[in-house]
Amino acid sequence: MMAETKNTKAFYNTEIPIDWEIKKLGECCLVKGEYGINAPAVDFSEVLPTYLRITDIDDAGKYSLDKKASVDDPNYKQFILNDGDIVFARTGATVGKTYLYDPKDGTLVFAGFLIRFRPIEKFLTSVHLKYFTETKHYWDWVKTTSMRSGQPGINAEEYASLKIPLPPLPEQKAIAQILSTADASIHTTSALIAQKELRKKWLMQQLLTGKKRLKGFNEEKYKKVILEEILSPIRNPLVPEEKTLYQQIGIRSHGKGIFYKDKVSGKELGNKRVFWIEPSCLVLNIVFAWEQAIAKTTDSEIGMIASHRFPMFKPKEGKLNLDFILYYFKSPRGKQLLENASPGGAGRNKTLGQGEFINQIISLPSFEEQTAIAQVLKAADKEISLLKAKAEKLREQKKGLMQVLLTGKVRLKEEFFQKNNF
Repeated sequence: MMAETKNTKAFYNTEIPIDWEIKKLGECCLVKGEYGINAPAVDFSEVLPTYLRITDIDDAGKYSLDKKASVDDPNYKQFILNDGDIVFARTGATVGKTYLYDPKDGTLVFAGFLIRFRPIEKFLTSVHLKYFTETKHYWDWVKTTSMRSGQPGINAEEYASLKIPLPPLPEQKAIAQILSTADASIHTTSALIAQKELRKKWLMQQLLTGKKRLKGFNEEKYKKVILEEILSPIRNPLVPEEKTLYQQIGIRSHGKGIFYKDKVSGKELGNKRVFWIEPSCLVLNIVFAWEQAIAKTTDSEIGMIASHRFPMFKPKEGKLNLDFILYYFKSPRGKQLLENASPGGAGRNKTLGQGEFINQIISLPSFEEQTAIAQVLKAADKEISLLKAKAEKLREQKKGLMQVLLTGKVRLKEEFFQKNNF
C-alpha cells in the first residue's frame, strides 16, 4: 500500500516529494478574523447563534459545550462557520490550537481572538490542513512564531505566512482517509474506556456499600466496625546513617498510587523522623488524605523509607482485605470518611488526625466477600488498563503514520488510489 519516496526537494529541515507544492496558508485559504465581533456575548440562547471562545478549544480540537454563549449582533452572519472552516487560536495559552468546524455542532460564530481560514478547494482540503496542525513541524513553528514580550500570540498575517507542503488533492484525500480511520479506532477505544470506567464506578458504589451482592453472599449482612479493630498501626523507625542513600516514597492524590522521590543521604535527612516501609500496608499522606492521597505498599517498596507524614496500617489477618479497603477509600463514601478525619481549612491545613482516622466506623462484609469484591474490581481495573495501553499504541501508530505521510517520506501506491476511487 505504501512505498518510500526517492525524488525529493528541501522543505525547512526535511525533504518532501518533488511533485508536492509549497504554499503559504494565506495563498491556499481565505482568511477572516483579524478584528472579530465587537458586540458583547450574552447568555446562551436557543435562538441566537452560539459563540465560540478561545478557551473552548481543547487538546482534542473541540470546544466545551458547557461554555456556550450567544452574540446579539446584526452582522453575525459574516462570522458564521461553514463546513470545512478551521479556526486558529491567536493568543494566550491556547495559541496554535485549531478547531475544524463540524456541522453537527450546530450554528457557531467565531470571535476576534480566533482567526478563521477557509481552504480553497483547488489547493487544499480542510481535513489535510487539520492534520498538518497536529504535526511536530507545525508546533515548532507555533512555538517560535508566538514568542512575545508578554503572553504568546500569532496574528492573522503571521498565520497566513505559514508554509505548508501540499500533495496533489487525491493524495491529500487518501492521507486524510487513512488518518481518519486511525482516529476512528482511537475514538472507539477511548469511548470503550469511558464506558468501562463508568461501569467500574457503578460496581464500586454497589458492591462496597452492599447495595448489590455477589452470588453466594446474600445472607450475611454487612457489619459496622471501628477501623481500629481491623487496622494496626505500623511504625518501624530508622536511624539514618550519614553516608547512606535512602529512597523515599510519596503518594499522589485521587488514589493514583505511590511514586518514588529522589534518593537522599542520611546527612540530608538530619533529624527528620523517618520509618522503614512495611509491605502490604495501607499508607496515607496525612496532608492530602482528604484528597484521597492513599495507597498500598508492596514488596517493591521494601528497603525504602517514608516520613512521619506517611503513616502505615496493616490489615488484621482474616478481618480485612487490603485491596478492599483501598477501593473503599477511593469511593465517595471513603473520601467522606477521610475528610471527616481531616479537620481544618483548605490545603495543608486539612491534616489527617490519625486518632480520628482509626476511630472511624465503616460497614464491612465478611472477609471472604471482601476478597471476592476486590477481585471483581481488580479485574475491571485490568481491563481498563489493557484498553488504555491499546489506545496509547493506536495513538503512537497514528503519530508514525502522520510523520511519514504528511512529509511524503512514504507515498501511497497507485493501487490504493484505484481501489478507493481517489
